[in-house]
Amino acid sequence: MKKLLVLGFIATLAGCADSHHLNVSNTEVVNKIPASSSVYVALSEDGRYGEKDYKGSGVLLSNVIKSGLLTKMNDITVANEAGSFKESIKLAESNGSDYLFYPTIMHWEDRATEWSAKADKVEVKIVTWDIKNNVELSSAIIDGSSGLATLGGDHPQDLLPEPVNAYIDTLFAVPVQN
Repeated sequence: MKKLLVLGFIATLAGCADSHHLNVSNTEVVNKIPASSSVYVALSEDGRYGEKDYKGSGVLLSNVIKSGLLTKMNDITVANEAGSFKESIKLAESNGSDYLFYPTIMHWEDRATEWSAKADKVEVKIVTWDIKNNVELSSAIIDGSSGLATLGGDHPQDLLPEPVNAYIDTLFAVPVQN
């Protein structure tokens, strides 16, 4: 009987686990972003799934990116409204920024997982653009899915910090350890 309880507990925990994937292009970024740089974080259009609009999801994504960047640098500006890639480059230039982080929500699905047994899902793309050299430095596609036993606490934005931070880590020089 105890073995069955332990196996049931392990199966429940497996359903609790969130999963995410990070696919980075240009993983060997030669010119790492200096911490003294300035960054402009564009605002994605809000996510949509079927007929449902997820108001504020673009702001949530940009804030996750900003939070990750704050661990590496100080000069970060976040856009007030969504714009095209070209418009965002121009805004970053006029702001005097060195780099643009341009996020796009590709999929955003917030489910009542605890009773529907349908996972929250998210997929985003982040392009990092070198403003001065007018070239893409790197890009990433991040997707995630919540576990099924979330007890109502997970949302798509909760699936983003870990892979976004991992992506940001690829763009900055590793500090020298003494």
